[in-house]
Amino acid sequence: MKRLMKLLVLSLVAMGAAAGCTEQSSGNPAATKSQPIRVPSVVVVPESVQGKWKAVSIAVLDKNAKDQHVYTIDIGTEFKLPDSDLTLKIENFLPHFVMDGTTFTSQSNELKNPAAQLSVREGGREIFKGWLFRLYPTTHAFQHPQYGFTLVDYVAAS
Repeated sequence: MKRLMKLLVLSLVAMGAAAGCTEQSSGNPAATKSQPIRVPSVVVVPESVQGKWKAVSIAVLDKNAKDQHVYTIDIGTEFKLPDSDLTLKIENFLPHFVMDGTTFTSQSNELKNPAAQLSVREGGREIFKGWLFRLYPTTHAFQHPQYGFTLVDYVAAS
């Protein structure tokens, strides 16, 4: 009988503890759900690549005019797209792009998977920062109502 009583008491304690573990909502939906921690990505340009590339060429398609122009933009510089409110900046160029966790780098200086990190500003506000891939032009492609961007060439440093 003592054993049955002990089991009953333990069951009641467990049920009470479980009932007390409900979350109280503060009216903020984010307060009741755990949010994943977003780890920022890092770009590492290896010594074997640093200073070896001067510029990249970006094809810009004007969807409204059905016209395309290619612009060569130096790495690290901004370029104001003519007749628009857009400014493009080539942040980095990796000739053999690889991703290791949250690190983007180049496995070599060979043009095996060329990628350019592009930032686009419209009216001074950044609307895109991502990668253009020469071999995979539609991968993570930037969607803009009027313009499309494609990496088409690269210029080695002299």
